[in-house]
Amino acid sequence: MLFSWIKKRENKFNFLYFYKYCLSIYIKEENQMFLEVETKVRINDVNELRKKIKKIANFEKKESRGDDYFALNEKFRKHGYPKKAFRIRDNKKEFVVNFKKWRKNFWTKEIVVKEEFEFIINETKNFLALIKDLGFVEWMKKIKTTESYLHKKDKKIVIEINKIKHLGYFMEIEYLAKPREIKKAKKKIYGVLRELKINKNQVDNTGYTKMLWDKGIKDEKHFIK
Repeated sequence: MLFSWIKKRENKFNFLYFYKYCLSIYIKEENQMFLEVETKVRINDVNELRKKIKKIANFEKKESRGDDYFALNEKFRKHGYPKKAFRIRDNKKEFVVNFKKWRKNFWTKEIVVKEEFEFIINETKNFLALIKDLGFVEWMKKIKTTESYLHKKDKKIVIEINKIKHLGYFMEIEYLAKPREIKKAKKKIYGVLRELKINKNQVDNTGYTKMLWDKGIKDEKHFIK
């Protein structure tokens, strides 16, 4: 009887210890996690908008990016447009794999929140062989030229003018935030929209790949051998 009672107490303490340990790991990861809080606007007059941006932000850099997107082969998909995809970017130094997890519980009508994951691949041949064996195929290419600006009052606010091949010009306002900073990040983004005199009905957070898909654009994938 006594031995049984001791075992129950021991199991209870072990469970509590394990629970507290898991909770501490979760809290630690949450504190280290950064989320992309952003909004996107289609641009009609890029020169006029650029003038407005330069009044509130400083130019940082301009770069061109070529992204190849991979998705499951169509025979493994229930619908034409894939729900999940990832990209491989050639940044001239290395290949970077990127995929995003949508955090829709934080979304508003004008602002989206996503968690981004990235890692570098050195053996592209082996990696491509692996994903092909898993049923992934090269799906779409996106070519983007980006002008980046940092807000003068808060350098965590990044404003981008993006030229997407086949789609035209877009502006993105992004704030990299920890989960506890999401409310603050949204407030900052709405503030920038007001500074630039952008109406909320001008916001279009449709993904670029979805826009390209809807237009039927599937460029040649040329940088991955």
